[in-house]
Amino acid sequence: MADFEGERDLLRIYIGERDKLHGKPLYHAIVELFRTNHFAGATVLRGIMGFGASAKLHTDRFDVLSLDMPIVVECVETTEKIDAIMPELDRMVGGGLVTREKVRVTLHRPAAPTGS
Repeated sequence: MADFEGERDLLRIYIGERDKLHGKPLYHAIVELFRTNHFAGATVLRGIMGFGASAKLHTDRFDVLSLDMPIVVECVETTEKIDAIMPELDRMVGGGLVTREKVRVTLHRPAAPTGS
């Protein structure tokens, strides 16, 4: 039995590993924004290869190693909570890409242990 089934928004932010905000990694600041606003969770993914608007290839291959690997920060949350942080997120993310889409969520939580 699912604890929750319904529609939520999936927010993805594509940035670079070297992107900073006030001297700290931008992805840290984004996750902290989500945490401060009581989001259900967030995940930071480090890509092994990619390119952005500049078409410069970023890869972890040793022969063409990049120090600015692709980073994706994503979360699934209500439309209202995402709408509330979008102005601040827009100020934080200068050269990145932000996408948003509707997703169907089925949330399962572990069952409480039963006494034997």
